[in-house]
Amino acid sequence: MSLLAIIIIILLGIFLLLVEFLIIPGFTVFGVGGFVFILLGIGASYYYHGVLSGNLTLLGTVVASLVTIYFVFKQKTWKKIGLQANINSRNEPFEPEKIHPGDWGKTITRLAPVGKVMVNDIICEAKSISGFIDENSDIEVVKVLNTQIIVKLKK
Repeated sequence: MSLLAIIIIILLGIFLLLVEFLIIPGFTVFGVGGFVFILLGIGASYYYHGVLSGNLTLLGTVVASLVTIYFVFKQKTWKKIGLQANINSRNEPFEPEKIHPGDWGKTITRLAPVGKVMVNDIICEAKSISGFIDENSDIEVVKVLNTQIIVKLKK
């Protein structure tokens, strides 16, 4: 096996490991394939070209892997291709004394089992005791807590 073929196999293994680390996290075929290709390339170097060439290939693979990882993270490549999700959620405070058990209201979002409701013209977070409640459904207040209210579907 030629030295060029061994280098291509090792570079393919490094590429597959980068795909595993940056794009498809977890324990997938790409990561296992990357390790297999790298080990096959190093093993082929030992088998076909001797111990000295195998040792140099092993050293070169380690250096190439570290340099590649360094430049990928230094260039913020992982931020460019990774998922960018910002969750801007907060619990809006409300005045509990303005909402009482037995009051009626309407859901603004689906309660699954937590969501937003409007009761007495006040929008607040609510938790359903009767399972999922769809959007724009009539609800009844069962209990009022400091940060949310407990509701059930109006019958």
